[in-house]
Amino acid sequence: MKQLNAMIRPLAWLAPAILLWGCGATQLVSTPVENIDHVVPKVTELSEAEARSWSHADLVRDSIPGMSVDRAYTEILGSLRGETVVVAVLDSGIDLDHEDLDGVLWTNRDEKPGNGVDDDNNGYVDDVHGYNFLGESYNEQLEAARILRLNLGDAALQERARKKLEAESAEAAANKQRYEQILQAVKNADAAVKAHLGRDNYTKADVAGIDTQDPQLMQAVAILEQMYSFEDSIDAVMEQLQEGIQYFTERLNYHFNTSFNGREVVGDDPYDIDDRNYGNGNPSNRVEDESHGTHVAGIIAAERNNGIGVDGVADKVEIMAVRAVPNGDEYDKDVALAIRYAVDNGARIINASFGKPFSPNAQWVYEAIKYAAANDVLIVHAAGNDSQDLDLPENANYPTDQEGTGPEIADNVLTVGSLDSSYGSEMVSSFSNYGRSQVDVFAPGGNIYSTMPGNAYDFQGGTSMAAPAVAGIAAVIRSRFPDLTASQVKKIIMQSGLPVKSQVILGGNPENARTLADASRSGRIANLYNALILASQVSRGNAQP
Repeated sequence: MKQLNAMIRPLAWLAPAILLWGCGATQLVSTPVENIDHVVPKVTELSEAEARSWSHADLVRDSIPGMSVDRAYTEILGSLRGETVVVAVLDSGIDLDHEDLDGVLWTNRDEKPGNGVDDDNNGYVDDVHGYNFLGESYNEQLEAARILRLNLGDAALQERARKKLEAESAEAAANKQRYEQILQAVKNADAAVKAHLGRDNYTKADVAGIDTQDPQLMQAVAILEQMYSFEDSIDAVMEQLQEGIQYFTERLNYHFNTSFNGREVVGDDPYDIDDRNYGNGNPSNRVEDESHGTHVAGIIAAERNNGIGVDGVADKVEIMAVRAVPNGDEYDKDVALAIRYAVDNGARIINASFGKPFSPNAQWVYEAIKYAAANDVLIVHAAGNDSQDLDLPENANYPTDQEGTGPEIADNVLTVGSLDSSYGSEMVSSFSNYGRSQVDVFAPGGNIYSTMPGNAYDFQGGTSMAAPAVAGIAAVIRSRFPDLTASQVKKIIMQSGLPVKSQVILGGNPENARTLADASRSGRIANLYNALILASQVSRGNAQP
């Protein structure tokens, strides 16, 4: 569901490196973080411009834990030619007409649009910009609900699914009721203040200026003043509350509902891997709320320097849209076939910003991951947004490159945790999963500004946003150094990140403080500037990850 390894010495604290780029020589200095824990945190709030691009900032220069993207383009990438790299966004539907994405879409030039014929004989009809494995379906159950509805797996699996479903369903129902109660209280307070002031509009100052001994009006003022601490207007507060009610309502109506079957409109058997004649060639979003894939695509590849919207991390990139993630848990069959589709049609990187705790047919996905590895394709996966230690077996987040507690099944999967914009002990997003074995690296994912359906832009947060940030780094590396393998790119990103030795709070729990080295395999923050330096050395044979 949408959400949200012999290593050489890291470059982060190496002496300045003099590298040769193309025909000319340029002196480049690795980010000077000999003791990065002495960086002075940014104590002021981010400006509007900083908030919209903080993930591209440089930690040492800006005191913001970004990925040094802007610095990399200024000091390195201007003198490096590159080739175009295809990144498959395996996600919900993408707004293919978006003003900041329409120029970076992958196009299957062997396919004639809309003729209902598989012109290129790749097994998929009309797949011009990618493929849609969901047909016209959108809402779906969680895998736990499907396990119970279809009696999948053994008794132990069904019992774990039942317990999880009951607990999450009860929590959602309680949250829905709480949001409804708060919304009603805000509406009542809003109406009372409007009646007192005798007008339909008022400001925060107007509310603060009300002098009354009326207990009901005093309570209304107190409620509104509390709401102003969350949003700049009461209308915005009520909109947020209504969105929360809608979210929990959908969870109850679809995700936890064991009687619901969102797949029936597709027409296939989702538990038969050989039943492949389904879906269609239109991977666009079906409803405006289906925004996840569009947001992810923009983080990777929104057109750079076009004067509108946002700049993606990668410049020489094409996005292959692969719709396989519904509003609910994805099917193992769709994930496995989507990975194979992306590999067979030229993707060199696959972004997978989704996950789920149950995977009845995980073996199909394991085989697809191995297939991607055999074809030198890197998969970047979101760690998940449950505030959990993924090293504990009960906290599995599928798909994964480890079967249980065993070794990695392939060396082409990079799992990414999320950071917030404030450097220090609270920099790991409170929602982010972590794990010394299961998570590879951390990257910006909290409150990221990117593309939304309908030529819009907005903030979203999650490890779903951290993964495409790293996929963008991988795309830049594979563009400029096409000789590097997927495994090498993975190790370069892990080794070149900025090390943080001080403790950080994990899962939003102040009592759970560890170093990043105890929360991930690398103990580092992904960094494009350093990654390019190390990639150059590895490409020229001066280093071997």
